[in-house]
Amino acid sequence: MERRDKINYYLDIAETVMERSTCLRRHYGAIIVANDQILSTGYVGAPRGRKNCSDIGYCTREKLNIPRGERYELCRSVHAEANAIIHAARQEMIGATMYLVGKECATGEYILNATSCSMCKRQIINAGIAQVIVRDNKQNYRIINVQQWIDQDESLEGTFGY
Repeated sequence: MERRDKINYYLDIAETVMERSTCLRRHYGAIIVANDQILSTGYVGAPRGRKNCSDIGYCTREKLNIPRGERYELCRSVHAEANAIIHAARQEMIGATMYLVGKECATGEYILNATSCSMCKRQIINAGIAQVIVRDNKQNYRIINVQQWIDQDESLEGTFGY
């Protein structure tokens, strides 16, 4: 039996975490790893005690045809990245890696060119996470150096979406 490489091993775990997502549009799972130890996990879902979109049967952003990456203030959910960050201590996250997997609910396909939204990017930067590894398909992934998000600040350009 061939041993799974370490990056895909962690992405597989993030993909399993993703299965808890309650969004009706897109499912995401995230894990934060430092020194080869999982610090925390997160998936897309409403704040504790509030009803999820899967419970109420609709997504406000979908009803309003809001494009991907825009108007997250209308979303009921906390993103996977934010949930993972909330559950870890900052001093443990400094220099850590976040592994991120997303799938379209309608098709079950991996999200094309998936990346963190601008709000999650800011949280990842402030958490001290050094890189984000995003799954493109079951074997392939992209490694994003968080310093790029600092150096190439899309908020200065007024860029929406991703």
